[in-house]
Amino acid sequence: MNATATARLLADIGGTNARFAWQNGPGAPIEAPHTLPAAEHATLAEAMQQYLLRIGRAAPPGCSIAIANPVVGDRVAMTNHHWTFSIAELKAQLGFTQLLVVNDFTALALALPALAPDELRQVGGGAARPEHAIGLIGPGTGLGVSGLLPDGRGGWLPLQGEGGHITLAGTTPREHAVLEAIGARYGHASAERAVCGQGLVDIHLALAQIDRPQAVPPTVAAPEITAAALDGSDPSCVEALTLFCAFLGNAAGNLALTLGAKGGVYIGGGIVPRLGAWFDASPFRARFEAKGRFRAYLEEIPVYVIHAKRSPALLGAANALESSAPFAGRAD
Repeated sequence: MNATATARLLADIGGTNARFAWQNGPGAPIEAPHTLPAAEHATLAEAMQQYLLRIGRAAPPGCSIAIANPVVGDRVAMTNHHWTFSIAELKAQLGFTQLLVVNDFTALALALPALAPDELRQVGGGAARPEHAIGLIGPGTGLGVSGLLPDGRGGWLPLQGEGGHITLAGTTPREHAVLEAIGARYGHASAERAVCGQGLVDIHLALAQIDRPQAVPPTVAAPEITAAALDGSDPSCVEALTLFCAFLGNAAGNLALTLGAKGGVYIGGGIVPRLGAWFDASPFRARFEAKGRFRAYLEEIPVYVIHAKRSPALLGAANALESSAPFAGRAD
């Protein structure tokens, strides 16, 4: 099937999954979504070609890719996956006339104003203030951070940064010990080192090393830690997930203060939406607000957990094509 002149291929590329969809033009419905395991494809181009083969369509003129990685120039080398590519070469290989590559959380930020109430769950705080900055943070394979700033004309400017790599601080001796172990392992205890899937594994491992320094620490996968924490069957897993949520609250509160995010802070990524009510009862909200003299400031800020059925970053990738923001990964 031939594409229309305004059609575009949309992609949300993470370290684990590559999500694709089709849009016939600006404002048109997003259709034909498919998720492909990234590990099953040698290159991004191969995964894109496989998607097009599945839906029986030729490559459209336009393409917008949201990717879990910094985008600072033509060459993109993924931090949490082996894919690397040139934006210009990918455009030529697939025959696009327009190709935009943006950070996945920058794209997700651009989708936030369009999320429906039933795609969000509020965790504390009051009402969001219109035309105020919005924060976005989310643990998955890594830790994404972005946000939206009002442009003064009724629109939004997305943040393009790597806030997941800020240095993470602890507030209790136990947290300090865990972060010291993580820092010794990686050389830097960033927020992403603790607040992502692998971070949950490393928190659990650090606790085992602290409590039983002479024993060989077990390595338990993140889904197993989460399951044992949610059903309360393993105290070490409960503590690991509790610390994970506390660290996320610390980082999210810092983001809210930095942006003045009275428009709310949103939590994306693949981990937190699966925790349900357990997350609501975790230390997250208390740690979000625990900023000394600015506790009252933060108590008013609502936090929303995103649980949309379809990747909002696909909509954000589409919106990025119409955004006036200067994106480094544009090839027109």
